[in-house]
Amino acid sequence: MSSKTAARASKAEADLQSELRPGQSIELLKELHILTREGRLNQDSRRKLKQVYHLFRFIEKLLCELPGEGAQATLADHGAGKSYLGFIIYDLFFNQRGGGHVYGIETRAELVDRSRALAARLGFERMSFLNLTVAESASATELPARIDIVTALHACDTATDDAIAFGLAKEASFMVLVPCCQAEIAACLRQTKALALSRTPLAELWRHPLHTREIGSQLTNVLRCLYLEANGYQVTVTELVGWEHSMKNELIIARHTGQRKASAATRLRELLAQFGLESLLATRFRLP
Repeated sequence: MSSKTAARASKAEADLQSELRPGQSIELLKELHILTREGRLNQDSRRKLKQVYHLFRFIEKLLCELPGEGAQATLADHGAGKSYLGFIIYDLFFNQRGGGHVYGIETRAELVDRSRALAARLGFERMSFLNLTVAESASATELPARIDIVTALHACDTATDDAIAFGLAKEASFMVLVPCCQAEIAACLRQTKALALSRTPLAELWRHPLHTREIGSQLTNVLRCLYLEANGYQVTVTELVGWEHSMKNELIIARHTGQRKASAATRLRELLAQFGLESLLATRFRLP
C-alpha cells in the first residue's frame, strides 16, 4: 500500500469514527446496511444513522432516569421493521450494562426471523422479536406485565394509538412516539363533515381533500396528547429531524406522572364532539 493510499484509508477511518458513538459495533452497522461491507458510509446511510442517533439521545436520557439508571429496564419497540432502533439502543445502552431487555414487535414474519438471526449472531441475548400486531402484543404472554419504555417510530395510522393503549396497559414510565399516516380521523371528517362546524369559517380547513388529510393528521396528534395527559402523562411535542429529511417529523414524548388532568379529558371530549368524532370515545380514546 502506498503512503497516499494509507493516508486516505487512515483519514476515512478517522472520519468514520467521528460519525459513530463510542463503543458502537461496526459489525452491527454492516449487518443493518448502514455501513458498506468495506465499512464506509454513503450519504443515505449517514442520514439514516443521524436520525436514529438523534432519537437514541432522547431515549438514552429517559432510560437514565429509571431505577439503577436503566440498567435493568425493559423497552418495547412497536412496528419495529428491521429493528434499526432496537438494535442501536441495545448495542449502545443495554449491551454495555449487562442487563435490561428489548422487545421488537413487528407483523412481517420475514423481518422478525431476520432480526432474531442477527441478534443470535451478535450475541444480543436480551433481545426478543415477536411476530404480532401492536394490538395483539398488549395481551401476549411473551411480554412482561410491566414495560418501562414504549417506542413507536412511524407506526402507521392507528398503530400509534395501539402503542399508546399498550403503554397504558403496561404502566409504561415513558412513551416515545413518531406518528405516521394518520388516516382514520381524516376519513371520519370526510364522512361526517364535522357538522357542528360545517357552517362556520373553520370548515374551510378541510374543504379540499389535501387539507382534510393534513388537518386530520394534526387533529389526531392533538387528541393523542390530550388523551395521554388525561391518563396521567406529561407530554412534550418536538421535532425529530429537520423537514428536509421527513415530513413525518413530530416526536411525542410522554412521561408518567400519575396526575390525571381533568381539563385534558374535558377538552378531548369537546374536540371530539365539535368534529363529530364522539364514536372514538368507545374505541381510541377511552377516558378514565
